Amino acid sequence: MPAASPAPPSGYALVTGASSGIGEQIAREYARRGVPLVLTARRVDRLQALATELQAQVPVEVVAADLADPTAPAALVAELERRGVKIRILVNNAGYGMPGRYRSSEWADHAAFLQVMVTAVCELTWRLLPSIRASGEGRILNIASFAALMPAADGQTLYAPVKGFLVKFSEALALENTDRGVQVSALCPGFTYSEFHDVTGTRARMRVSPTMWLQAADVARAGIEGNERGDVLVVPGWRYRLLHAIVKLLPHRLAMGMMAKNSRKVRPLD
Repeated sequence: MPAASPAPPSGYALVTGASSGIGEQIAREYARRGVPLVLTARRVDRLQALATELQAQVPVEVVAADLADPTAPAALVAELERRGVKIRILVNNAGYGMPGRYRSSEWADHAAFLQVMVTAVCELTWRLLPSIRASGEGRILNIASFAALMPAADGQTLYAPVKGFLVKFSEALALENTDRGVQVSALCPGFTYSEFHDVTGTRARMRVSPTMWLQAADVARAGIEGNERGDVLVVPGWRYRLLHAIVKLLPHRLAMGMMAKNSRKVRPLD
């Protein structure tokens, strides 16, 4: 009689920003793999619709949270504890862009952006790390951007810096937690078909070759597979991997000059 297949690791995957785009596709991919889910975002109606669909495959919990609220990470973790939900996988995906140059937005908008993109990521990771470690097969997937691997562009001043932070944050966490069985990765997709550019109102101005656009489902699959392989840096798409290799060889002044010349093709300026 053949031996029974080993049971899948226990624990839920928490996906922030799961209501659309890459976050939604990551939730779908984990559901396909039999991983129970916690979905969180601001738009409860979308979360509920996705949860209803995915509950045919795995248990799904929905917790509404606006990570721009400084109290949200602690409240989210407290709610998970109240429900008795143990997190094994954390996907820090929630995020957005702020088009325009630095002084074109109010400081309060920048502060909210940093809260969502940096502070909430760090706090959620800090609060959930004990549970992730305790699982013995924990995973952390931080959704960064290919922008983190390029010279900064003219416009969306804080976007590349915060994504660069996520890359370094992931590298440090990976080194600190490898002996605890925790795999940590930074996923760095390039231009991806999602609501991102619609929300910022920039899609009509994006003069980018169609061959450079990625599908959100492909990005999600690449991120999860790279994380499971133990890749700390995951760059989906061979064209982006090639571009990354080329940019690393260029003198910084030349790379900056090329970015200055091309910024207007992909960034709305003042």
